[in-house]
Amino acid sequence: MAVIKSVRGFEPKFGKNCFFAENSVVVGDVIMGDNCSIWFSAVLRGDVNSIRIGNNVNIQDNATLHTLYQKSTIEIGDNVSVGHNAVIHGAKISNNVLIGIGAIVLDDVEIGENTIIAAGAMVKSGTKVEANSIYAGVPAKKVKDIEPEQTKEMINKIADNYSMYASWYK
Repeated sequence: MAVIKSVRGFEPKFGKNCFFAENSVVVGDVIMGDNCSIWFSAVLRGDVNSIRIGNNVNIQDNATLHTLYQKSTIEIGDNVSVGHNAVIHGAKISNNVLIGIGAIVLDDVEIGENTIIAAGAMVKSGTKVEANSIYAGVPAKKVKDIEPEQTKEMINKIADNYSMYASWYK
């Protein structure tokens, strides 16, 4: 059974048709929309500040979401995939974004819509990631523009696949 725990008077809330792997952890001030999936060993720590997640979002295995006390929050839009072993620490992520496997997104980062953060990238604090682009490297830099419709289609397919995978566990 997933650990879903109240902290400091904040109880996690989630929409319809969400999946929580048995060893996932969701604590504190976390609110998520419909059709979300939190996978094995993923940790969402809303203990020191808020985490807000839209609809059709998947937080894959071993990913960690956390914030800074009284300084940063996490906001994630719709149709977002957070890859295996990724870390998001106090960032704002727009709709239709893919955070690649092992990527690190630090405090006060803003990621525009229809964007890909490549596997293993590290997005430095305060970076404004342009919409319709790919960022890669350490530190992450823009490597190319991408067509919004092409990216949106690919990213939505990944998010939809994770909804399908979650259905296998119900």
